[in-house]
Amino acid sequence: MNAITRLALAAALAAGGFAAQTQAIAAPATAAQAIASSYVAAHDGTPLYVKDWGPKNGPVVVFSHGWPLNADSWESQMQFLAERGYRVIAHDRRGHGRSGQPWAGNTMDQYADDLDAVLRALDIQRATLVGFSTGGGEVARYVGRHGSARVAKAVLVGAITPIMGQSPTHPEGVPTAVFDSLRKASLDNRAQLYKDIASGPFFGFNRPGAKPSAGLIDSFYVQGMQAGSKATYDSIEAFFHSDFRADLKKFNFPTLVIHGADDQIVPIETTGRATAKLVKGARLIEYAGGPHGITDTHKDRLNQDLLDFVRQ
Repeated sequence: MNAITRLALAAALAAGGFAAQTQAIAAPATAAQAIASSYVAAHDGTPLYVKDWGPKNGPVVVFSHGWPLNADSWESQMQFLAERGYRVIAHDRRGHGRSGQPWAGNTMDQYADDLDAVLRALDIQRATLVGFSTGGGEVARYVGRHGSARVAKAVLVGAITPIMGQSPTHPEGVPTAVFDSLRKASLDNRAQLYKDIASGPFFGFNRPGAKPSAGLIDSFYVQGMQAGSKATYDSIEAFFHSDFRADLKKFNFPTLVIHGADDQIVPIETTGRATAKLVKGARLIEYAGGPHGITDTHKDRLNQDLLDFVRQ
């Protein structure tokens, strides 16, 4: 008998009655089942935490989060859509949030395979995939590696596609010096790095006249510190240098690209606008003055744009 069982049994005996005792003994197993139901096993066995909200028979919208966040970063959009009859699903990427923290596998290919594991475990069909920032790359690589049989539509929000970082074949990308500074800051003091990003360019709080929100800054920081240091360090390489051009060419479904025009993290010119040109028939919506973190700063508009798109 483990400690939890003994505690439950003691409470039951104090209340009196064999029936209460029996229920108390059964409680830990029920709790364990509830915990297990919140997780999906990746193909390599890594536990992936999953939120599955809304009516189970509703149209499905699946969310992939950005770095170094987790599924909580989508709560405004998930609650909004779930209250309107949609089944909304989001998982914590490996190494992030409540998911397992394996040493290896923090790559875009593995992230895409983990998304595949979630969709397969829940038997999801005809989903609208929504990816923010690094999550946009995850969605693109998922289609590139696993096809579109389970996909009805896609939305890329502030996504790192087609390529975020500078390279010999992509000289117009974000300079390599930014990549180097991010990795160094992640090793030196990643807690301070997350506070600096959140209080500055992520939400646009460094712009003249901006009114910083302590709540949003704290939320970003807390989610970042829930992630593992190795995972977040490796992920910088994954989101900075991955090339999604071949993946985007496989999009054969309606696609919406949404990007803040004042995105200081993932500049719109070489990402959002370039992505819309690569995906056949894609529609681009630019949020004038919008920063990278538009899922929070422009959540009401984003919620409505998502609803309008999934209803079409």
